[in-house]
Amino acid sequence: MAEKRTAETNESPSKRAKLDDTNGTAHHTAPNDPEEAVGISAFVSPETPGFRCIVKQRYTDFLVNEILPTGEVVHLTELPETKRRPQQKAETHASTSDGSHDTPATTVQDSAEPVKVEPVPTLETNGEDASMPDDADEVSVPALSEEDKQILHDIFGEGTTAKITDLYAAIIKRPDRKARDHVTVRSDIISDKSKRTEAHGAIRRIFQSKLQTETMQDQVGVIAVKAAATRGPGGPRGQPNGTDRNGAITKGKLGWSELGGEYLHFTLYKENKDTMEVLYFMAAQLKVPVKNFQFAGTKDRRGVTVQKVAIHRMHAHRIVGLNRLAKNWVASGFEHKKHGLDLGELTGNEFLLTLRDCQFDGEEGLDGQQRLELAKDKVAAAAASFRNRGFLNYYGLQRFGTFSTGTHVVGLKMLQGDLEGAVDSILAYSPNLLLEDEHTNFESMVPQDDINRAAAIRTWRETGQAGPELVSRMPRRFQAELSIIQYLSRKDRRTGKQLQDRDWQGALMQIQRNLRLMYVHAYQSLVWNTAAGRRWELYGDKVVEGDLVIVGEKDGDASGKVKEEVDEDGEPIVRPAADDSALSAEDNFVRARPISKEEAESGKYDIFDVVLPQPGFDVLYPANAIGKFYEEFMGSEAGGKLDPHNMRRTWKDISLSGGYRKVMARPLRGLVECEVKQYAGGDEQMVETDLERLKREQAEAQAGGSGDVNGGDKMDVDTVGRGHGEASDTNIAVVMKFQLGSSQYATMALRELTKGGAAAYKPDYSTTR
Repeated sequence: MAEKRTAETNESPSKRAKLDDTNGTAHHTAPNDPEEAVGISAFVSPETPGFRCIVKQRYTDFLVNEILPTGEVVHLTELPETKRRPQQKAETHASTSDGSHDTPATTVQDSAEPVKVEPVPTLETNGEDASMPDDADEVSVPALSEEDKQILHDIFGEGTTAKITDLYAAIIKRPDRKARDHVTVRSDIISDKSKRTEAHGAIRRIFQSKLQTETMQDQVGVIAVKAAATRGPGGPRGQPNGTDRNGAITKGKLGWSELGGEYLHFTLYKENKDTMEVLYFMAAQLKVPVKNFQFAGTKDRRGVTVQKVAIHRMHAHRIVGLNRLAKNWVASGFEHKKHGLDLGELTGNEFLLTLRDCQFDGEEGLDGQQRLELAKDKVAAAAASFRNRGFLNYYGLQRFGTFSTGTHVVGLKMLQGDLEGAVDSILAYSPNLLLEDEHTNFESMVPQDDINRAAAIRTWRETGQAGPELVSRMPRRFQAELSIIQYLSRKDRRTGKQLQDRDWQGALMQIQRNLRLMYVHAYQSLVWNTAAGRRWELYGDKVVEGDLVIVGEKDGDASGKVKEEVDEDGEPIVRPAADDSALSAEDNFVRARPISKEEAESGKYDIFDVVLPQPGFDVLYPANAIGKFYEEFMGSEAGGKLDPHNMRRTWKDISLSGGYRKVMARPLRGLVECEVKQYAGGDEQMVETDLERLKREQAEAQAGGSGDVNGGDKMDVDTVGRGHGEASDTNIAVVMKFQLGSSQYATMALRELTKGGAAAYKPDYSTTR
C-alpha cells in the first residue's frame, strides 16, 4: 500500500508534461478530443481565460455533500458508537482482531486502486468447514429419495448437492445449534431464472423447511443455502410474540410508529468507494436484499462523499454495529421516519474541489508572489463568469463509459436492432492486453482487472464454455460481460448441445436492468449533447421562436410538471407510456411546449428556461432549426441513421418515450467560493473532511483545547484573497466550493471554469482496453 501511495502522491515528470504539452490558450481543444466525440464542443464564455490543473489527484480533492429538498447540506455530524453489544463480542472477535476493517484513519491515505470489500467469514460460517463435526451425536438422518437426489444434482451439480446434504445432516444431528452457527453453502452461478425458482422450492420441500435459500445480491445467479431460523411458540427464536431478543417491539405498524416510522434514515460517509459497494457489503452482513436500501443518488468513487440512505424495518443498533467492520466508510445520524428515499429526492450536491498544479497563460518569467497574484485575478474572473453566465448542461464523459467502445455505441446498436453487434461491443477487448498478460510485471501500465477481463473473454471465444476458472478470473465489476457469457454458454446437461448461443436479446436481458437501460440512455445523451452544441452555435444565449419550455413552470400551473424519476447517476430516467413499456407509469410525463415569437421577445423567458428533448416517441422537438437538426443528425452516419419520430421498438425496454433537459445550468444560490494558495508537496491535503473535523473536535474536547484550528480563509469570488504575505512554495492550487442541481455534472462545470484545462488525474497505468 505504501508503494501505491507514493506512486499517486509524488509528482513525476511525465505527469507534469501532460499539462505542459498544452499549446496556446487553455480553451483550444485538441483534435479527436474525447469530449468532441460525444458532442461536447462549446463554451459559454470563451473570451474568459481558463487555466490548466489536475483534478482528483487525491480522493480528498473531491468532496461531495448531498443537498436535501429543504436546502440543508448533509454532513457527518457525529462519530459512530462502535462499542459492542455483549452478545456480539463472541461473534465478531475473530473478524475484527486483525484490524482489517477499521474505520477510516484521521489522515486519509490515497490508493491508486479501489479497496475491495471482502466478506467476513465469521458472520456467515464462523470459519467452519462444511463437513459435519467429529463429535456429533449419532442421530439417524432421513435418506433422500433417488428422485430428489437427481433433482438436486440437475440444479446444483454433484459437489454442491453433497455440501447441502452435509449441512442438512449437521442440522439434524445438532438441533441445539442456532442457525447462524451452521455453514452457508453457495451454489455455482445458475443463469436460468426458472432453475433458480425451482431450486428455492426444491430445497424447501426436500428438506422439510429446515433449510432456507436466498439469491445473493453480490453475485448474480448464485443461491445461498443455509439453516432455517428456529422458531419457538411465541415468535422468532422463542421470543415473546412481536419482540426481538432485546424486547423491542418490532412487528406491526404500532411498534415502528413508536420509533418514528418504518424507515431508518442515516448518513453515509464514504471515501474512495461506490455507493453500491458499501450497500452490498451492508446487505451481506445484515442478511437482507440490497434492494431494501434506498438513496437519492449514487456518488463518485474517487472522492469523499456524504449522503442520506434509508432502509425499511431495520433497527439502528444493527447498522451501528457494522461500523467496526467498515473499511473507508461510516454510518451515523440515525432517525426513524414514516417515508423512505426515492432516487432524485434531493436538490443537488455541494462540491468542495481542490484543483492542483494550476498553470496560467502569462505566468512565464514571474516570481512566486507575482504568479500568485496573476492566479487570483484569473480565477476570480473565471469564477464570476461561471456564477453569472453558467455553463452548457452537457452530459459528462462518465455518461458514455470509460473505455474505447462507449456505452452510446452499444445503445445505438440496440436501437438499430443489431443485438448481436451490441453483444460484440460489450465483449470487445484489445488484443494488446493479452500481450501484457503474457509478460506480466510490476511495471505494467494496465490494471490487472482489464487484463483478466480480456483473458476471460478470449477463453470463452475459443472454447464456448464458461467454466469455474473463467468465472473466477472475470473481475466482479464486469458483471455485464459475465452475465452474457454464462447465458450464451448454457448447454443441455445430457446432450451437451448449446441451447441459446445466438439468443442475443436473451443475453442482453441477463444484464441488470439499470445497466441495460444505461446503454440506450447514453445514445440519447449523445444526441442531446450534439443538439445543445448546435443550438448554442446558432443562437447563443438568446431565446428564439420555437424554443421549448416546460409547461406551467413560469405561469404557476403545476399540472405540467411532476416528480421526475432518475437513475443511479441522478439522471432523469426515460419513461415510456404505460401501455407501451414494461416501465410503470405512476406519474404523468413532464410536458414542454414551443414558445411564440411574441413570448420570445417579451423577456418572460431566458436561456435558463429553455429545454431540449432526449429523442423519443413522446416528446416535442423544437419548432425551429434545431428541430430539423435532430432529423439531420440522427439520420446521418454519426447518428446511426435513426428517425427521431420513430423511437418505438418491439422490445419494450428500449422503446424510448424521451425526456427534457435544461440547456443551461448555473450554481445554486449563486454560491461560488474560491481560495488560491501555494503549496510545496504534491500530496499536501488542502481541506478537512467531515470525519477529520469530528475526530479533531473530539480530540480537542478530550484535551481541553481551544479548538482554534484555522484551515485557511474561504473567499467569495468578488474578493479573492490578496495580501497574504510572501509565499515561498512553487505550486498553485485552487480550492473551490459550489452547488449544482441534481443531474448536473461537476466535470462540465469545471470544463467551463477552466476552458477545458482540467485534466483528471491518472495513476501510472492506462485504463484503455
